[in-house]
Amino acid sequence: MTLCVAVIGAGVIGGAIARRLMESRAADRVIATRRRVERLRPLEELGVEATRDNRWAAGEADVVFLCVKPNDVAAVLRGVEDLVEGKLVVSTAAIIPLSYYRSIAPGARYVRTMPNIAALVGGAFTAYACDEVVTEEDRELIHRLLSTLGTCEEVEEKYLDAITGLSGSGPAYIAIVIDALLYAGLKVGLPRELALRSSAQAVLGTAKLVLEGSLDTSKVKEMVTTPGGTTIEGIYQLEDSGIMTAFMRAVESATEKCRLLRERLGLE
Repeated sequence: MTLCVAVIGAGVIGGAIARRLMESRAADRVIATRRRVERLRPLEELGVEATRDNRWAAGEADVVFLCVKPNDVAAVLRGVEDLVEGKLVVSTAAIIPLSYYRSIAPGARYVRTMPNIAALVGGAFTAYACDEVVTEEDRELIHRLLSTLGTCEEVEEKYLDAITGLSGSGPAYIAIVIDALLYAGLKVGLPRELALRSSAQAVLGTAKLVLEGSLDTSKVKEMVTTPGGTTIEGIYQLEDSGIMTAFMRAVESATEKCRLLRERLGLE
């Protein structure tokens, strides 16, 4: 059986999903939609079918990825309601609860996801929650499709706001860390490109130690820090700056913003 996936709203995240699905051959056909269809030419070069027509894409597809902004979810879903009947619809829109999708188009089966921009390189963490009519076969399929973006994990829907504030926004936080390390490198005399490469690789390598080396963060710090050495001097300065509290506040504020935005849309 061939699998056709439509990505409605192939912007940054939607475009990344279309690209990863096509490159991994996780789907036999990938259709991507966007108002400015000319921006989909790089995807067309990979074999993705590009169109402005959401209805045609939804009608052709077995699985529909809905990758539009929260404010646009209702209008877009109503526009294809009859064509997603009995199909799996996977949304990447932040804050919108599963119950809202079902209230608009009750004939489909829904999965709410929160990927991040690292999907562009297959390095995302994607949390997802399924509604009550999603089948075990659906779950196997969605895990296979989302795995093309990086790692994925099914969670309870109540955790998705926190995931949005943490890993959804996480690449922006980590970019700030890399930027800070880059400028620190410049301050101590490193050439810009060397400072950037060493900073980014330090972040990547540390993440691999935690995820693949089965080391917790305390162990990583312990392995690097020696009495009276250079690392403990740097850690002292970081602790004095309140950096941990700043990150906790950032995630807490981003999570709370999800609730406020949902309230503004009348979904609370």
